Amino acid sequence: MTQVNPLRGEATLEIGGTAHLLRPTFTALVAAEDELGPLFALVERAGAGQLRLAELAALFWHCLARREGLTRNMVGEAVVTQGLAACAAPLRMLLGQILKGTA
Repeated sequence: MTQVNPLRGEATLEIGGTAHLLRPTFTALVAAEDELGPLFALVERAGAGQLRLAELAALFWHCLARREGLTRNMVGEAVVTQGLAACAAPLRMLLGQILKGTA
């Protein structure tokens, strides 16, 4: 796994016992927006506690730096296995990057 750069909004998500890098690149965020709708609305829903599990898993899926050997279902299962509290940290990093961009 590549080293996490928090200044770029990167985080990790454990999937199947392995840490995977979440990197919110322009391409990843455009793909997430195509599926989930406007990212600002996604941030607002998250802030209001209205983010759905499917939206969380989709955002993580699109932001995975490498998807080799993974399925989208595995990402969803990782979220359920770890629980929403454990997924809050990587979600905060990604949402922070969406709002403020790079330093």
